[in-house]
Parts: sequence; structure tokens; C-alpha cells
Amino acid sequence: MGLLDELNPRQRECVLAAEGPVLVLAGAGSGKTRVITYRVAHLIAQGAPGDSILAVTFTNKAAGQMKQRVLDLLSRSGLHAGEPWVSTFHSFCARLLRREATRLGLRRDFAIYDDDDQLAAVKMALRQIGGEEKSVTPRSLLDKISDAKNRGASPP
Repeated sequence: MGLLDELNPRQRECVLAAEGPVLVLAGAGSGKTRVITYRVAHLIAQGAPGDSILAVTFTNKAAGQMKQRVLDLLSRSGLHAGEPWVSTFHSFCARLLRREATRLGLRRDFAIYDDDDQLAAVKMALRQIGGEEKSVTPRSLLDKISDAKNRGASPP
């Protein structure tokens, strides 16, 4: 049984697309993960280095499952996967930023703050400078910082 025998004709067409990147956009339960998994396995089976392949999905759980499925497919076919990049968009960007951090003037161990972390940091900063006025809320200050970043403004 070949690697692609388990796919329906439309899935097989997506897996075998020969030129450039492929965007798989479809509804829930339609086989997106299956198509991406088989495409990654097929590319590796055709000689593409695993570490030259990027597959992006929405959740860490889905990324882990997809990577495991690729490894299982290749193992069943007697092939080695290398290390394809299967991750969420955020994980991929963080990994890439850490890899290239020194080129950007950053340390590789920089921290990424989520909304709660950002709010806590602004509250702490306001307390430290005695800026606990009612007219400047931590949320409004975060909005101003976000606006400045979106405009590409440098800190004063």
C-alpha cells in the first residue's frame, strides 16, 4: 500500500501539488490536518529535507498531533523525517525571532508577555513611579503603547 492510497482524489490533488506553498482552507472535519500531514510526509519521501518544511496550525495540541502523524506515516514507509517545523504561528515566530535575535539587537532569552503579563507589568511600573492616578489606567496606558508600536514610534 502506497503512502497516498488512503486519501480521496481531492486530498491527493492537494498533497501532490508540485509548485510552491499550498494553503489548505476548508471547514471543520474536512480533512485539513490529514492533507497537510500527508503533504509533509510526501515531500520528505520525495527527498525534501524535513527541516526545510513548515506546517502551521492553530493550537499546540494540533501541532503536536500533526508532527506525530508525520513521523508515524514516514516510519510506516521506512523513511526518516528529519525535523519538519510543525507549530502554531506564534511558536514559529518566537522560534524564528530567538534564532535571529542577535541580528535584531536582542538577547535570545527575551520574554514574550501575554495580555495578563503586560497588564501586571504596567501596574507595577505605575506603582513604582507613583502614577496611580485615576486618569491613567493601566489599560489606557497599554493602549497608548500599542498605538505607538503600530505607528513604529521609538520610545522617548
